[in-house]
Order: sequence, then C-alpha cells, then structure tokens
Amino acid sequence: MKIISRYCQNSKISVLLIPVLLFISACTGIGPPTVARDRFDYVNAMSESWKRQILLNLVKIRYMDAPVFLDVASVINQYSLEGEIALGASWSDAITGDRQTIGGTGRYSDRPTITYTPLSGARFTQQLMTPIPVAAILSLLQSGYPADFVFRIGVQTINGVNNRFGGQLMQRTADPAFYDLLRALNTIQQSDGLGMRVKPKDGKSAIVMFFRTPAGTELSQELAIVQRILRVSLLDGELEVAFGSMPQNDRELAIQTRSMLQIIVELASHIDVPSKDVAEGRVYATPATLAPGFPDLINIHSGTTRPTDAYAAVRYRDMWFWIDDRDLNSKRMFAFTMLLFSLTETGGDQRAPIVTVPTN
Repeated sequence: MKIISRYCQNSKISVLLIPVLLFISACTGIGPPTVARDRFDYVNAMSESWKRQILLNLVKIRYMDAPVFLDVASVINQYSLEGEIALGASWSDAITGDRQTIGGTGRYSDRPTITYTPLSGARFTQQLMTPIPVAAILSLLQSGYPADFVFRIGVQTINGVNNRFGGQLMQRTADPAFYDLLRALNTIQQSDGLGMRVKPKDGKSAIVMFFRTPAGTELSQELAIVQRILRVSLLDGELEVAFGSMPQNDRELAIQTRSMLQIIVELASHIDVPSKDVAEGRVYATPATLAPGFPDLINIHSGTTRPTDAYAAVRYRDMWFWIDDRDLNSKRMFAFTMLLFSLTETGGDQRAPIVTVPTN
C-alpha cells in the first residue's frame, strides 16, 4: 500500500509538470506567430503616422510654420520568453504523511526600438525642393491617372499656360485656357488617343508624347484645342517633351513640374482655416479656386472638437484639422500626394524602413 501511495504522489507531480514543460517548450515557437501580427501592426502604425505627419505639415505651412519631416529609418523588435522550474518532493512513513513542493518562474519581454531620421540638409533640398521629373509625371498618365488629376497638382506651366497656385507669396489664378486644355486632354486620353514613348536622340533618350485618333472615334475638335492652346503642330502626331516653361519650337511640349514643397503649399491653401485666425492676421484667407467644372483639389476642415469620422486628423493651435472619411476626392488626392513623396525619394544612404524581429 505504501508503494501504491508513493506511486500516486509521483503521478500527481508528473501531471503538474506537464503544463509547465509545455510552457517552456513553447519558447521555441514564439517566432513564427509574431510575423503576421508585427508586420500588419507596424504597417498600420507607420501608415497612420505618415498621414498625420503630412497633414500636420500642410497645416503648419499654412500658418507660416516650418515643416518638419521624420522618416522611420528602422524598426527593431526583440522578444524574449524565459522560464525556470524548481521541483522538490519527499515522503515518509511518518504520521504527518507525504509532503511535496513545486514551483516555477517565467518572464516575457517585448523591447521595440524605432529609429527616426529627420529630413534635412541635402535630402530636404532634393526631396522637397527639386521639381518632380517630367518622366515621372508622364508615367503616371501611362499608369491610368487622368490628365486633369495629374496636371492640376503636379504641373505649374505647360507651354506657358499657367496653372493655379494658392501660396500667398506667389498666389495666382489659373489661365482659363489651362482648364480647357485639361478637358481636351482628358477626352483624348479616355479615347486611348494619348500615349508616350522613348526614342533615341543625339546619343540620348528623348520622351515623346504622341496623339492619335483610334478607329471609331472623333477627336478632331479636342486635337484642335490642344494645338491652339499649346501653339504646337501635330502634323505627325508627336511632340517631344522637355522640362521648362516655354517651348523652343512648335514641335516641343515644355512642362514645368512642381516640387513637393510647391504641392504642399498648394494643398495647404485649400485648408478651411478659422475666420478668427484670419481676422487676427495669424493666417491668410483661403483663396477662391475658380476651377469651372472641376472639384476642389482637397477639402481640409477645421474645428474646436475632435472629428468622429476622419480619414486623417491632427491637433494644432488648440484646433482640429481633418479630412472627412466620406470625401473620396480628398482622400484620393491625399493618397496621391503620399505617392508623389515616394517618386521624389532620392535614395542614397537612406533606405526604406527595416523591420527586424529577433525571436530566439
């Protein structure tokens, strides 16, 4: 009977050990389950912070405050799971009966390290103040973005025809012909009559925009508008594209693109600032857009209370500024601006954020 009793006691101890040993053995599997969670959590976190950072800088520029951009250089997350078990058991034939002890300790730690790099110096100049390459603008057209959408935000002048600019220092309305040109280009593009190609010229590559009339379409009126406004000749349906404000001849399309800083200033001019701040001289009044037939580039609202349904929202000067989540046009323009930031990334020593997750 004593042998049976001791066997039962040992069985109880073994049963108690099973979950502890399983817990300790689980340390070898902590890595794989964290991959899906960490990847999506950090993607969401960086995406939301990026949206808020851009929106905040739009508001700061509108209030004549200096923009500050911080890039996420790296994200390092390290997990550790440690366990320790101590077991003791004894029994005797004494009246007090058998006695047994069991104990365990465990420790879990999560130590994220995030490195931020301020955008300054040469990188600030190159990424924010250098005009977007003309080739990048045309590639957006080739990717399916409408001509009016791309040119209204990314282009300052086409063959001397000026776009609107809302910045206070160089504020001006667009030439009426600019919107007529966008309508004609949109119709031609939607009819598959607009395209780009690269051809060799003087040992280099030249970008050519070509116009054609697909079978079953009638584009003579739109092509005539393009020729009249741009003062070009479309005898062979081709125009060589160059960066600049004025063309050298009637076979060239001169496009002066905007820098990211100009784009930010233009979008900032659409912020609905409080009338009190305008009256006190803290910020300039929102200029009229005067774009007949086109929606505003973006609508950014302001108020004293935090919005309940915002796509992006920031607090500045005791006021809330936000983009409504139901405003598809503004959301599309804001997302497009984030894409333009990627197009102007200079590369160099700064690389995309690296997420390192040690799991052993």
